[in-house]
Amino acid sequence: MLLTMYSYPTCGTCRKAKKWLNDHAIAYHEINISLDPPNREALHRFIRQSGQPIGKFFNISGKRYRELGIKEKKKVEPEENWLDWLAADGMLIKRPILSDGEKTTVGFSEALFEKEWGNNQ
Repeated sequence: MLLTMYSYPTCGTCRKAKKWLNDHAIAYHEINISLDPPNREALHRFIRQSGQPIGKFFNISGKRYRELGIKEKKKVEPEENWLDWLAADGMLIKRPILSDGEKTTVGFSEALFEKEWGNNQ
């Protein structure tokens, strides 16, 4: 099955993920997360499929996260609002997000990719 990867062209982590996928001959369709971020429903599905809490989907080291004061907002705003923030601004989302429609990973580590995607060949 073809994987979908939400990434950002200048993101070093995304480049590492693409290199890993290419080195393992794993096909993927790439979407620029800043131009076409996943909508609220897709994000909800990705979070559920990943088994990770919604907080793991925030790009906490990103400029937009700091500019918008998301760290402080998360302390007082209910989680229901968090999906709206992520869906509204792809630069708030940790990347890459990789999904095959049934499972999803967020971020990149070689061990994670080997475990989740290494047998997709």
